[in-house]
Amino acid sequence: MESSMRNMCQLGLLLALVIARLGQVNGAGECGIVSADIEALTLAPCVSAAQDVNVAVSSSCCDAVQTLIKNPACLCAVLLSNTVKSSGVNLDVAITIPKRCNIAGRPVGYQCGAYTLP
Repeated sequence: MESSMRNMCQLGLLLALVIARLGQVNGAGECGIVSADIEALTLAPCVSAAQDVNVAVSSSCCDAVQTLIKNPACLCAVLLSNTVKSSGVNLDVAITIPKRCNIAGRPVGYQCGAYTLP
């Protein structure tokens, strides 16, 4: 009984170490434990506004951008992700969405690869 309890404790400790290690590996990205490609899916409401500067930006798009822009490095990683590139988004237009949403405190002038947040 005592050895069984000791084995359970050792297994629990090993499991906790594995989980902590996985968190460190995955947490190395700009968006924390979630990859930029996965995070890009939250910007689905922005696709049409990111293809044409004359299309009105929806409130759901602005809400998603508001959340991501709290971490400008994550927003840039998302904009430059393979998911966004393969979606047909025009990055010259997409980069204007935070301004078009009138997001207060947006990081104006933040370099996002070859792009600058207006």
